[in-house]
Parts: sequence; structure tokens; C-alpha cells
Amino acid sequence: MKKITMVLLFAALAFQAANAQKNIDPTTEDIALAKQLREKHGKDDVAVLSSKETISFELNEDEPGVAVNHHISEKLMNISHRADIHKYEFYDSQSEIQDFSMTYRNDKNAHFEVKDEFYTSNDLFYNDYRVKYMEVTFPVQGYTYNYNLNKKYKDVKYFTSLYFNDEYPIVKKEIEILVPTWLEIEFKEMNFTGFDVKKTSKPDPKGKGTIYTYTLENVAARYKDESAPGPSYIYPHLLVVAKSYTKEGKKTTLFNSTADLYKWYKSLVDSVDENPDELKAKVYELIAGAKTDEEKIKKLYYWVQDNIRYIAFEDGLAGFRPDASQNVYKKRYGDCKGMANLMRHMLKIAGFDARLTWIGTKHIAYDYTTPSLCVDNHMICTLFKDGKKYFLDGTEKYNSFGDYAERIQGKEVMIEDGDKYIIAKVPVTPAASNKESYNINFSIDGEILKGKVQGNLIGESRAYFLYGYNNIKNDKKEDVLQNYLSRGDKNFSISNIKTSNLTDRDITLTVEYDAILRNRVSSFDNEMYVDLDYLEEMSGLDFKERKTDFEFSYKKDYESNITLAIPQGYTVSRLPEALVVDTKDYTLTAAYEQEGSTIVYKKHFVIKNGTIKKADFANWNDAITKLKKLYNDQITLTKL
Repeated sequence: MKKITMVLLFAALAFQAANAQKNIDPTTEDIALAKQLREKHGKDDVAVLSSKETISFELNEDEPGVAVNHHISEKLMNISHRADIHKYEFYDSQSEIQDFSMTYRNDKNAHFEVKDEFYTSNDLFYNDYRVKYMEVTFPVQGYTYNYNLNKKYKDVKYFTSLYFNDEYPIVKKEIEILVPTWLEIEFKEMNFTGFDVKKTSKPDPKGKGTIYTYTLENVAARYKDESAPGPSYIYPHLLVVAKSYTKEGKKTTLFNSTADLYKWYKSLVDSVDENPDELKAKVYELIAGAKTDEEKIKKLYYWVQDNIRYIAFEDGLAGFRPDASQNVYKKRYGDCKGMANLMRHMLKIAGFDARLTWIGTKHIAYDYTTPSLCVDNHMICTLFKDGKKYFLDGTEKYNSFGDYAERIQGKEVMIEDGDKYIIAKVPVTPAASNKESYNINFSIDGEILKGKVQGNLIGESRAYFLYGYNNIKNDKKEDVLQNYLSRGDKNFSISNIKTSNLTDRDITLTVEYDAILRNRVSSFDNEMYVDLDYLEEMSGLDFKERKTDFEFSYKKDYESNITLAIPQGYTVSRLPEALVVDTKDYTLTAAYEQEGSTIVYKKHFVIKNGTIKKADFANWNDAITKLKKLYNDQITLTKL
């Protein structure tokens, strides 16, 4: 009897296991859909079949303000043969995750281990960001999971945007927002042009407000391009601007206008426990002996750049409130807000009108017409002097006074002005302000090129050089320069390096050195072939697979003139054809000419706006193809 019972028990367990497996394995239809999606999204291993975000709002009970409930429900499918992914969600002191789970298609818990840890980044010294994540395995093509997230934001001001795109392609995306009658809120529709986003609204059946629904089908995965514009320029999304709420008949204003945003920022600044007296001795020491106001300003500005280590710090309100100036001074490190605050107080002690300034870098598409915390991500200091505004960014270590990094040029700033504020713009400078030029003289010695290189750099090309030079960890500066200048090319030897003062950011940076290039000359019978181009600038910028605009670090103006002495007993029988490309956004020219007993190879590349637009990729790629052809070409010299 016992044997029969055990046999029946094992049979039942086997049946349950088989039935459970059957309920989670992909169907024939699933596999067919996975193959179809794989063909459409060839480089993606996973697709989201459906994604629904549901947002609702509630009044906080114990404190003023509005909380946000954010629920996400997704169905994920493996469209490759096998896939292993990380599913993750960030949160911080202003939010909490109440549910983060993955289930099989039969809604049984998938039991993936959920890990919860602080988010670390090379750019962040301390932050309160945490990340929950799980490692998810899809064993076969067509396999699906259901993902659920419940996240709560304690304060609606930190809930700033809703994006339709994800890291995986989405077959159907739906965003549903329940706006209660007591909440005044605006949804700004950003980058909707070119996307078939459908919007509907209807009264809440419970009579508590209005339900807004946005749907979009066939949503592409987020692009993985480097040097791309920020996502706010590219993807369709909603900006969420909570303006006010009413509780027990009393209306409370949140961010109804830019003035409200400034008022909140100012309240954080005013709450800082400042003691600038602790800075006075250092300020007076630095400006002692300075003969002009500009000299005083530079001594203070450059001291902050050189002596305060920039370390991003994000921790709730600390992500928006500057650290006290005396704390930054004592610790010798701070984030952009702390550095701006220190600079402001040091300049004020020296008798100048300096003010804190909020700004969004070029990574952000918005301006201050939108009162939201997502408008800016940076803080600098504005100096008012002789009717002009000077924007001082302590985080830009090698920028000279009056120069502005590309990432803030043309961007709106909000400058403190007591209870009011001033909106201004950072000036835009032309590519010529970053001029980088080289004069090179070569002669042929057997099968090598020998010569001398002399370069001049100003603006951001100078700052870029100084940053690269000073961030290579090597005590032997000669070795550092050797590696930096040769780009690590073993056929390129450098010696006798001479530079201008590499701590002086106010002068043109000059560099001179002797160079030897191997494997650039070859001879056959009566002919000699010379490959004169050894750096091949721009050749790697082929955008055939790229999906977004390409943004250079700064606007480029690069020029080189290479002179080659024609060996005695030889004449020039062939020079590579010239390249001339001139558009409104860029100029690329390269040409060889014979001038008496020398060959002069001139290159001039100007990226006028610092960006190559996606719409111009075909023309750009054609120009780069021609440029690479020229790079692969050679000078032909024939023996007389």
C-alpha cells in the first residue's frame, strides 16, 4: 500500500512540474513573434511587449506637500536565442520602492535574487542614490516575464519627467495619469513631433479628477551612441510641472512660475550656516601684491580651480543646497554648488560683486521658462564688473578668466539678485577661439622621417591639453608628454620637448619637440613613396551606424602645415589629390603643393558649431571617405 502511495505521489509531483513548465514555456506564437521582433530589432536581445505606467497623487498626511505613486507593469520577451539582463531601478532619500518583482507568464514568482545597494560612480563622491536590481535569465527564444514596480516619491517636485523610450524596444507603451481635482499640474509634451503619440482624457469614474492617457506603439530602444545630445533633446517625453495643491480649502503654490523655483532655491541658500570670516586670511594672502582688479580676480578664481577638488555630492536636499564656503575651504573639496559658493564669498571679501548662479548645461534641452528641478544641473558664480557679467566655473580647472566651456555656452542662467533674480545667457564663442595649429618640418633619412614640430593652442584646445597632461598619473612628465603627443604610436618617437608654462592658462600654450617617424618611407627601383600624414585626424568619425547627432567636446579649429624637404636627386612625380569640403557647419580642407625644393601639406578642419547633425551624416560620411582615401595615398618621388 505504501509503495502505491509513493508512486502516486511521485507521479503527481512530476505532473505538476511538467504542467508548471508547460505554463511558462513559450508558445509557438511566442516564438514566431520573437523571431519577427528579432528581425526588426537586430541588435537587441530583449523586447518589451507591453509597458504601462500608472501615476497617481496623494496629499501627505504628516507634512505639507504632495506624494506621487508610480506603478510600472511590463511584459518582457527574449527575442534572441538566450538573454541575460539586469533589471534595475534607482531611488534615493526622496523616494522608496515598495514592490520590485518579476513573475513567470503564469504569474508565479520568478524568485530572482533582488539586490539593494548604493549606486557608485567615478563622478560621485557621495550620493544617496540606491539601486535595486536583479539578474534575469531568459533560457530560450520567446520566453517571457512580467515585471512590476511600485515606487513612491515623497515630494512631487522631484517627479519631473516621463519618457516613452526604454533601454529595450517597446511594442506598446501606455502612460496613464490620474490628476485629482485638488492638484494643479501641467504636462509639457516634449519632442512629440514625428511620433504618433495618442492622447485621451476622461473623468475619473470615482469623480476624483481626470485621467490622462498617452499611448505610443513601436517605440525604439534608447540609442547607445557616445558623444550624443542629452535624452531631453531626442526622445518623446512629458515634463511634469506641479503648480499648486489645495488642502482643507487652503491653496499652496509649488512651482507655478520661475519666481517660485528661484524662491525655493534661495530658501536653501539662506539656510546655509555661512561663516566667511574664516576665508579672509586666505583671500588677503592671495590678492596681496596684485596691482589690478583683474589680477585679484584671477588669483582667487584660479586658486579655487587648482586647490578645490571637484567631487559631485548628491544627497536629498544637498543635491540642491550648496555647502558652506568655510566647509569647502577646509575640506579642499566640494561639488559645483560648494565651489561656486566658496568663489562667491572669496570674491565678495575682496570687494567684488559676485553671485550664485544656476544653469543647465548643454546636456539639458530646457530653459527657465519651465519652473522645474530638471531645468538645471549645475551651479557657477557670476561676477558683475564694469557693466559686464563674467561667468566663473570652478569645476573647469584649466579655463582662463573670460573663457567659457562649450557645455555652458549659449545656456540660460538664473543669477541671484536678492528676492528677485536675473535671467541671462552665457556668451557663445567661435571655433577660432579654440585654435590649435602646428607647423612641422620633415626631412627624409633613409626610411624614416626626421623633423621638428611646433604647436600653439588656445581656448578649449589648451584646456583639453592641460587636462589630459595633468591627469596622466606619471611622475615623469617627459614620459607623460611623450605618450600624449605620440598618441601611443610606437613608430612615433619624440625628444627634446619644450613647452610654455603649463600652469599658466592665460597664455598661448606652446609645445616644441623633435620627432622621428618610422615606416613612412619606402623605395622601389627609381621611386620613393612617402606617407606624410601621421595623425590622420577625424578619420575615425564615420557615422554610418550612428542614430544621433555627434557632439564634439568643443568647437574645433585645427590647422597643420607639414613641410617635407625633397631629397637631392629626386623630383616630385605625383602628389595626392586635394580635399575641399565647405558647409555651413564644417570645413575640411587638405592639400599638397610643391614649393620650390619642398612639399607643403596643409590641413585645416573647422567644426563651426561643435556638432555634426544626423541630417547631414550622408554628406559628412562622404567627406570622411574622401579624407581617408587621401590619408591612404602617398607622395611619389622619382630619381632623376
